[in-house]
Amino acid sequence: MSMNAENSSPGPVFEAMAQRASRSKVTDEAPSHEELAHLMSVLSSVPDHSRLRPWRIIEIRGDDREILGKALAKARDTSVEKGIAKATRAPLVLAVVVSPRKTNKIPYWEQEAVASGVAHYLTLLLAEAGWGTMWRTGDATRSKVMRKAHRLEEKEQLLGWIYVGGVPEDKRRTKPRKPLDLQRHLTRLQGD
Repeated sequence: MSMNAENSSPGPVFEAMAQRASRSKVTDEAPSHEELAHLMSVLSSVPDHSRLRPWRIIEIRGDDREILGKALAKARDTSVEKGIAKATRAPLVLAVVVSPRKTNKIPYWEQEAVASGVAHYLTLLLAEAGWGTMWRTGDATRSKVMRKAHRLEEKEQLLGWIYVGGVPEDKRRTKPRKPLDLQRHLTRLQGD
């Protein structure tokens, strides 16, 4: 089924993407473990060569966020208070992990791309469900301190964290985005 721009309206995925925005400030509400599991149940649709599912999500809530905060402080050589303040900016933090599978067919970079796709899909699903999200990364992401704090296996890598919480009433509207320059972002390969 093709979409004719003149007589067809975009579907719910288009609308969800158009409305998605990063939320740096969230309320203390968060999706339950069960709601998160329900949203994640559709992540098998992420494009994944050979269906390796080379990723996992670590759910960090409540006082467990202090583990992240202390690791952030150590990795960034800052105070424990500052690290904990950063880790507790949202009631739920989801660590996105590349968990590569041994294969001669699928290179590591492709498996990391799948994990990145999972993070993007998950932020979209959470936003569509009414939650505010912010994907955070930084120099500390792949430090030894973070590997230890997240109990990563030998070949695993941390991609970053999705901070999740309620959207404050005064922040429910998304700001208009600058349109894409399609001359730059949509090109065509043509023969001689």
